[in-house]
Amino acid sequence: MAGAAALTLFPVSFAQAADGTSGGTPAAGTEATRTITGFLETGAADFVHLPVEVPRGVQKIAVSYSYDKPAVPAGTPGNACDVGVFDERGTALGGRGFRGWSGGSRSSFEISNSDATPGYLPGPVNAGTWNVVLGPYQVAPQGMHYQVQVTLTYGEPGPDYVKHYPPQRAKGRGRDWYRGDCHLHTVYSDGKRLPAEVASGARAAGLDFMVSTDHNTPASHAVWGRYAGPDLLIITGEEVTTRNGHWLALGIPAGEWIDWRYRSRDDALGRFSRQVHRGGGLVVPAHMYCAYVACQWKFGFDDADATEVWTGPWTYDDEHAVSTWDQKLGEAVRAGRRWLPAMGNSDAHSDPQVIGLPHNVVLADDLATDSLMEGIRAGRNWIAESSSVELTFTASGHGRQAGIGERLGVPADAPVDVRLDVRGVPGGTVRFITDEGQMHQESVDASGSGTVVWRTTASLAAYVRAEVRHPMPDGTPGQGNTMGAALMFGPMAALTNPVFLDATPPSRG
Repeated sequence: MAGAAALTLFPVSFAQAADGTSGGTPAAGTEATRTITGFLETGAADFVHLPVEVPRGVQKIAVSYSYDKPAVPAGTPGNACDVGVFDERGTALGGRGFRGWSGGSRSSFEISNSDATPGYLPGPVNAGTWNVVLGPYQVAPQGMHYQVQVTLTYGEPGPDYVKHYPPQRAKGRGRDWYRGDCHLHTVYSDGKRLPAEVASGARAAGLDFMVSTDHNTPASHAVWGRYAGPDLLIITGEEVTTRNGHWLALGIPAGEWIDWRYRSRDDALGRFSRQVHRGGGLVVPAHMYCAYVACQWKFGFDDADATEVWTGPWTYDDEHAVSTWDQKLGEAVRAGRRWLPAMGNSDAHSDPQVIGLPHNVVLADDLATDSLMEGIRAGRNWIAESSSVELTFTASGHGRQAGIGERLGVPADAPVDVRLDVRGVPGGTVRFITDEGQMHQESVDASGSGTVVWRTTASLAAYVRAEVRHPMPDGTPGQGNTMGAALMFGPMAALTNPVFLDATPPSRG
């Protein structure tokens, strides 16, 4: 396949009947097992293909695997190996043969026409060359010994699996602000929560919508219809976990799979971004400064529709991501290029991670997938720590008004009043930040509610965005330096996309 390096081993054959004789298909219920062992040196290819020749008459394929984990010196990566499978249609990059992936979260899986282990796609076990795929994520200096056991069960295929895809619309309020967490995991990848628990958690967090983004597989898409409802829109997506960073494919058609088997040097991201866009979805780099192996973003932002700048509880990684995003905003304004909206999501996998911490508040025409994707694409959204945080943010001048993600055209020196109304952040600090840096800072009182107004002009600010921060641990509001860079501030409570101020030519009398 084109893309990340892969090693293909000699095929394993099940051509002979399970009783060792040649002839017809074994009786229903007969099992046959083959075991594959091997060794990978440090620096092994990203993916190892183990071809399995599957004969006719197979009802179910089951795979289990293991590998050794020798002790390594402190600071040295130890062995970690992912697993998945492709069927007889092949392993081509972006091809049709994908049948499931569980990463390193499972040691075994099964596939039949009627059912499959979470993360895998039910369907017929057709004759041909299947490929068990190992992904040696990290290999210790001593190398990695692995063992893979493949068991085929013969028999009739059984009834087709029934898919319950979620609807693309819920009962909305017309054009309004809708709250949603766009980065969530379940047991269908490396999460610990069942889909029912995730949907319940989204409702408890006061969300109107959520996006399912299990790693590298669309397998959960077919169950979400059971848990969606008039009060909760469930949108299908995927977290695409390459070796050079993770990205969210949001709003893709139910059942669609986005390949992840490439690095930045393979120049493949554009191809899969186009696939997402053809389906009406968004491409969103995730947690760009995450310290885990292979998480840091290396692809650039040319193919992105938005970027995740706040992931889970506020940390230094998020501070760094917001700084990078703000720098990109300034570059876009100076060059007259498209700007990149910001998003925030929980990336919640299991307790005690909180669904909806943070989430997006999106201005959309309806509580519908296409409307929400359009709102995010246009940057008509802000990020909230929880549903208890409320705000409005506008810029007004010359008889006109613009909101988040919008443009206000005014004469260059006409006064513009930037206003933020906030609730739910006791003692919070409001910061107004432009392309020149922080220009205004003001605190709200212990009630958590307040209004902050600041006057500027389009000649002094190309855009204005707002942050609302919690107090520092000692109760103080925090402080920025004279150039607007944050020296020390409390955790983020809310963050807006910018309002742009466009200087218009003076009118002729």
